[in-house]
Amino acid sequence: MKVVILAGGFGTRLSEETDLRPKPMVEIGGYPIIWHIMKIYSYYGFNEFVILLGYKGSIIKNYFLNYYNTTNDITINLLDNKIELHNNSTEPWKVTLIETGLQTMTGGRIKRAESYIDNKPFLLTYGDGLIDANIKNIVDFHLQNKKTITMTAVQAEGRYGSLNINNDCEIKNFEEKPKGDGAWINGGFFVCNPNVMDYIKDDNTVFEQEPLKKLAVSNEMLAWKHNGFWQAMDTLRDKNKLNTLWNSNKALWKKWK
Repeated sequence: MKVVILAGGFGTRLSEETDLRPKPMVEIGGYPIIWHIMKIYSYYGFNEFVILLGYKGSIIKNYFLNYYNTTNDITINLLDNKIELHNNSTEPWKVTLIETGLQTMTGGRIKRAESYIDNKPFLLTYGDGLIDANIKNIVDFHLQNKKTITMTAVQAEGRYGSLNINNDCEIKNFEEKPKGDGAWINGGFFVCNPNVMDYIKDDNTVFEQEPLKKLAVSNEMLAWKHNGFWQAMDTLRDKNKLNTLWNSNKALWKKWK
């Protein structure tokens, strides 16, 4: 099963970083967040990726074009321009990079991947979110229920701490950044049947609008509830939080060695 990754947005809320590079290339612990996402899928045996490019897509292309050399020891003979690679430890990934246009909406980008998924179910995610869910369990859930799409549902962390105050104005409990209002939101990790493409009209289609709404109304969308770790990297604050988790060995999404 192939993994389709949306990696073409402008990332305007992270402009401190994305003025120079696309959001999927913003680094967590010295590695682009898209690398972390791919490592999550690869841990569960999914090693074929279709990356949907847009804004500054050439930076992502160059990263993978040079990945083999930059992740291995090399000897360069400048006299005859020969390169010798040592201790090949590169991931077993097959990566297809698709130019989907600078202004194309999420649905239009996904539609561009249609010819690459071989009319088979596929995994879909954004290039800016991390999770500690068991991807195989999500796939099994999807295949057993036979709906068009399964969405991972999560409960986002609250932005501020919560106070429990009694009638005498005494603070009885303080909880730092609890879950929000209890609502489930789109966690951004999907399993899709190929006919999901039929719900996408053109490049201007926003996947999260008409397609998902139609799928819900037609009872073709299921939620896989995840109560564990999930974090989207929308702001500099989010990026700093993820880096802190990585640097303190508390990166719950890191299952690989």
